[in-house]
Amino acid sequence: MKTRRTFTRRALLKNVGAAGGVVLAWGGGVSAGAAPAGRNPREEILNRVLSTPLIDTHEHLLEESERLRGPARPRLRSDDWSILLSHYLDSDLLVAGMPRKDLDAFLSPGLDPGAKWRLLAPHWPAVKNTGYAQAVRIAVHELYGVEDLSGATVEKVQSGYEQTRRPGFYGRILRDRAKIESCQVNCLSEPFKKSAMPALLMQDLSIVGMFSGPDLVQYASPPGIEVKALSDWHRVIAWWFDTCGKYAVAVKSQNAYGRDIDYAKVPAETAEPVFRKVVQKEPVSEAERKLLEDHLFWQAVEQATAHNLPVKLHTGYYAGQNSMPLARLQHNPASAAELCRLSPDTRFVFMHICYPYYEEMLALAKQWSNAHVDMCWSWLINPVAAKDYLKKHIVSAPLNKVLPFGGDYIPVEPVLGHAALARRGIAQALGELVEESWLTLGDAVELIPALMNGTARNLFQLRTKTEALSQVEWAK
Repeated sequence: MKTRRTFTRRALLKNVGAAGGVVLAWGGGVSAGAAPAGRNPREEILNRVLSTPLIDTHEHLLEESERLRGPARPRLRSDDWSILLSHYLDSDLLVAGMPRKDLDAFLSPGLDPGAKWRLLAPHWPAVKNTGYAQAVRIAVHELYGVEDLSGATVEKVQSGYEQTRRPGFYGRILRDRAKIESCQVNCLSEPFKKSAMPALLMQDLSIVGMFSGPDLVQYASPPGIEVKALSDWHRVIAWWFDTCGKYAVAVKSQNAYGRDIDYAKVPAETAEPVFRKVVQKEPVSEAERKLLEDHLFWQAVEQATAHNLPVKLHTGYYAGQNSMPLARLQHNPASAAELCRLSPDTRFVFMHICYPYYEEMLALAKQWSNAHVDMCWSWLINPVAAKDYLKKHIVSAPLNKVLPFGGDYIPVEPVLGHAALARRGIAQALGELVEESWLTLGDAVELIPALMNGTARNLFQLRTKTEALSQVEWAK
């Protein structure tokens, strides 16, 4: 391969076939003297990153069978190319000024591609360069051979969508094209999904309904436990871990959307009267609600720790629009540190780099041995900030404290684009560290396998989980 001072889209499309055709645009030259003569460090790092499989530590993907049956939930109301814009990018469109009625029409069935484009076109220039949109544009290019969305291309995009969405398309997109070894899925419709593709779509056990609410019906019905007292609910929680702990890769809570993650250790005798009120559907004050949530949170965390399952917690930025209290988010890193202190044997995974408060998460990962930072979603929220976080993490905190990628999508197609953004950012972070003499080229290349998949494989015991999942009766 000839050494070039600048990577272009054309050069990358020609040279990254071994990486499943991932589209990346790489700009900028290479500092003289940064590597031995004849070696281009950016090009070498990029090629290694492109060819190394990723482990995807966070998704909300539906089952492939659900997608093949057609729209299954409000987010996926239609079965056409607009699905690619239905998760996350819809929020950018609303923030940019697209009327809600136009977005609803765009995402609904019954409109032809041209009509949908006419609704999107006035707002597309304002959002097309955000991380949300770049992931979609990469997916559209890679899957359907379309350079960009326009009135002249949407018919081809729809045709490509129909040809792609066929049996086996999850494996083709995730494994063949994105080079993702496995995904970790947080199912949004039930606590633990028995996936038909268990080795590809590994599952988290959702604990949010165990302590927020709690969700007495959804969690108590499968074990068939009649819940009258707090001790009954403790048995419900234990049942889920005893039943699913062997197969789950982690537990997950997104409770930070509704409150700070400042969970205090509240004894059972304090929580019992509040729980009794909840069961009897009596009014509960905000202070009482926090007491009960705090107690039940630790009940779930203690079970997770006993079953050797990492605890994934949402931190930072909120999905959606016009709803995010930054004052609360600002406290997430301090609350995360307190969780680490209160439960030193629990392996906590703090998600989304707590954007925009990611400098504090660097300090957390450096200080606390049981704190891990997951970069899931961050390449979409702000790809430049995500690159900045990773670059700083590598030279400040242990490498095995960062997980570099999780797509965080409901539809599968944009995961391909998100993975491309992550690969570009990972390679750029490493390349800059070499050019700035913080790393040697050898050091940078050496850490790529651990960064891309090794840390996740160890933290989530993926070899053991894969073996257990290979024997489940619900697999294909």
